[in-house]
Amino acid sequence: MSRSRRDLVWIPTFAVLVAFAVPWPLWGVDRVVAGLPVWIWWHVAWLGLCTVLFSLFVRSGAWERGMGRQPGSKSESPLGGDRQ
Repeated sequence: MSRSRRDLVWIPTFAVLVAFAVPWPLWGVDRVVAGLPVWIWWHVAWLGLCTVLFSLFVRSGAWERGMGRQPGSKSESPLGGDRQ
């Protein structure tokens, strides 16, 4: 199966998200902002970024193409009926 260049962009994007999910640059930093350690704020911001990028990934149709489906096509639900 060949993939479009648009779909191939998501592979390094998600690799970077995984690589920086752990706050490597903040190891050993004891700074506190608004009552929480800086590394917790890193995770809050990172999860927000992941949410936005995953939303773009799904809206682009790459999720369906990766699962072997055509974007926008109807498929049967696991319970037997058509999805609405």
